Amino acid sequence: MSVVAKLGGHALDDLTPEAATLGALAEDLAALGRAGERVALVHGGGPQIEALLRALRVESVFIDGLRVTDDETMGYVAMALAAVNAALVAGLVAHGIAAVGLTGLDAGLLVSRPLGPAWGRAGDTPVVTARALEAQWAAGLVPVVSPIAADEGGRLLNCNADTAAGALAGALGADLVLLSDVDQLRTDPEDPATSLARVSATEVAALLASGAAREGMRPKVRAALDALAGGAGRVVLANGRRPHALASALAREGHHTEVVA
Repeated sequence: MSVVAKLGGHALDDLTPEAATLGALAEDLAALGRAGERVALVHGGGPQIEALLRALRVESVFIDGLRVTDDETMGYVAMALAAVNAALVAGLVAHGIAAVGLTGLDAGLLVSRPLGPAWGRAGDTPVVTARALEAQWAAGLVPVVSPIAADEGGRLLNCNADTAAGALAGALGADLVLLSDVDQLRTDPEDPATSLARVSATEVAALLASGAAREGMRPKVRAALDALAGGAGRVVLANGRRPHALASALAREGHHTEVVA
């Protein structure tokens, strides 16, 4: 059995080895390993990218929750994500997890194409070649994947981490856990009383069409639909800032949203 977990948003704010959320994540990964689960961790880095661009006085522009990425910005995105990957791997290793850092470039793991002229070097849903993951799992390692992809000509693309994780889960037939800043998907983003514990793919499509799923939630729920259509076992959205969010989501405990076909 395989699990793809995406870690993003402010769940990545503190990646020091002493961070409580990182320690809890390491414990969850260790428990999954003991149970014979093959786990791949995909990370984002939106806050880190934003901080770097702000320091360089480069304006951030988003369309449908996805960062517009020109050639200059692509280099900065790769730089910020490399720093996140290094810190995350180092922290997990410090907690006893045999983590290894990868990107979507390694052995052609993620091959994509530009989403469209408006987004520049932002990548569309990638095609997955999983041999890099299979090799790490065969060696008893936990791959930690940065979602930098390449097109067929080898040019870098900024692939949204949710999109990358959804493609990986679909290709592997894995369970997908999307960990971000919120507990549950809502029919009204401003009203916690409209939180959903379980939602169908048809209902998710309606939330996208109505605009109720907006900004950063849009690529998450699209990734959920892509994963299920591609063959993922199940998809859960949960709050990665909560301790043991990964274990709780897989055990169907606590606050989360499960997306079903």
